[in-house]
Amino acid sequence: MNRQSERPPAVIVMSDLPALARQHRLITDIAERGMAPLVVVGPVTDLPRLTGHMADSTHPLSRIATVRQLPDAAVDGVLASVQDWIADYDVRGVICSGEVFVDPVGVLCEVLGLPGAGTWAARVCRNKVMQRVILRDHGPVSRAFAPHERENASSEVYPCVVKPAGRMFSSGVLRVDDDAELRASLAAYEPDETILVEELVVGPEFSVEALVHQGEVVWSGVTAKLTNEDSSRYFTEIGHTSPAKLPLPHTDALVSANAAILKALRFDSGITHAEFRLRDGQPVLMEVAARLPGDAITMLWHLATGKPVEPAIVDLALGIRPDYPVPSRRAVQRFVEHTAGAQLADVRCASAPVSWIGEDGYWPTVEPSGADAPARAASVMVGLAPGATLGALHDSSGRCASVVVDLPWEADPDSATTPFADQVEVVAEQPATPERADSAG
Repeated sequence: MNRQSERPPAVIVMSDLPALARQHRLITDIAERGMAPLVVVGPVTDLPRLTGHMADSTHPLSRIATVRQLPDAAVDGVLASVQDWIADYDVRGVICSGEVFVDPVGVLCEVLGLPGAGTWAARVCRNKVMQRVILRDHGPVSRAFAPHERENASSEVYPCVVKPAGRMFSSGVLRVDDDAELRASLAAYEPDETILVEELVVGPEFSVEALVHQGEVVWSGVTAKLTNEDSSRYFTEIGHTSPAKLPLPHTDALVSANAAILKALRFDSGITHAEFRLRDGQPVLMEVAARLPGDAITMLWHLATGKPVEPAIVDLALGIRPDYPVPSRRAVQRFVEHTAGAQLADVRCASAPVSWIGEDGYWPTVEPSGADAPARAASVMVGLAPGATLGALHDSSGRCASVVVDLPWEADPDSATTPFADQVEVVAEQPATPERADSAG
C-alpha cells in the first residue's frame, strides 16, 4: 500500500526494559527503515536507567525516538496515552514485546487498521482462563476458581498443578500432591487472584514459535524446554534447545496443533509463542502468547537459522510477508546452578564473553557460525547485578546466569552443551551476619 503523509513515519513498541534489552534489534531495525521507534513501558521499568541508555549514543536503545511510562497496561489508559503520537506521527505498525501489553496492542492495531493479532485473539492469548475454556479440546483437564470460590478449590486427581491465572514467568505455579497441599498453596496467592487447578500432564515440554501473516503460518519452529520439575515442586525453565531434536512425527504434531489453535483463535498477523507437553506423542496445550518468546529463544533461532527474528517481526507489523529460513544448526541455552541465599560477586567463563544484561540494558549481538562449524559457547549472560541475593528456583526470577551454545545439527544438545556450562563459574559470597559484620569492624 502506498502511504503518503507529511507526518514522520513511526512504529510503536510496547515493552519493558528487560525485553527491550533482549530485543534491541527491533529498535535498530525500525530506525534503519527510516521510521521513529516510539516506546511504551510499564511501571516495572527503571525509567532513569532506560533514559540513560537512550542518552548513550553507543547503545542500541539510543535509537528510540521517545519513551512513555504508564502506570499499568489497561486498554483505555494506553489508548489515551498515545493519542498525540497518532496525531503527530504516521504510525505504520504496533509491536508487542512484553506480555502485559498484548491486549492494548491488539486493540490499537485494530483501531488504526494495522496488522496485528486481532482483538479477540489478543484477549484470549492474554487470559489463561479464557484459553482453558475456549481451547479446552487442546489443553489439560482443568478448573478455574474465582477469588470468591477459592475456599472450595479441589482436584479430582493428584498430583495436580496450581497456577495463578494472571501471572507470568512461572510465578506461583506449583505441583500439589493432595488436598492438604492444595489448601496450603492457596495462602500464597493474593486475595483477588483467580487460580487454575489442572491435571499434571506428564511428558516433555516444548514451545512452538510461529510467524503468522494474514492468518497464514509462514514459519514455525519447535523449541525443547528443560525445567526443574524433576527435582522440585516447581516448573521453572532452566534450558531451551532450538530446534528441538525430535522425531519428525512429533515435530509435525506440535506444529499442526499450534496451527489449529491459531486458526481457532482467528489469529491474523504477528509472532506467537505457545507451550505444549507431549503426552504419549500427542500435544497438550499449556498456554499460548501473542508476543515474542522470552529468555534467549530469539537468539537461539538466530544462531540456528543464521538470520535474526526481529526484522521478520517488523515486517509482520508493517503488513509484509516475511521470508525466514529453516534452521541448519541447533542452539541451546542452559541456566547454571548457584547457591540460593548467597550474594552474587562475579560470573566467569574462559570460553565465552560474560555480559551483564541487567546492568547494561543490552543483550550481546551474536554472529551465526557456518553450518559445519564446531560447537562453541556464543555468550554467557547474567541477569542479576553484582551483590544481588541469589534466589531459589521457584520461578524465573530466581535464575542468575546462562550460557548459549551454538551446535552443529547432528550434535546431541545435552552432552555437547554440558562442557560449556561446566566452564561457567558463579562466584558467590555468604552474606555477612550481624556478628560477622561487628567483628569485621
